[in-house]
Amino acid sequence: MTEEELRRMDAYWRAANYLSVGQIYLLDNPLLREPLRLEHVKPRLLGHWGTTPGLNFVYVHLNRASRERHGSECRLGMRTV
Repeated sequence: MTEEELRRMDAYWRAANYLSVGQIYLLDNPLLREPLRLEHVKPRLLGHWGTTPGLNFVYVHLNRASRERHGSECRLGMRTV
């Protein structure tokens, strides 16, 4: 694996984790275009953070393995970074 591939996989994993946190905790303002306020946070959480990084890690590596085996046109429904 090249340094560039590793950098791109890390960037994808971090972005997926960021989006996951936003889905779990936020009602509004996921891109933080304005300062975060209490009104943006869900009063009751649906889901939890515990399994999310691990699942995102698996998806990143499955995506890489799929591209290596089938070429860049196969992405397991995920866009490459």
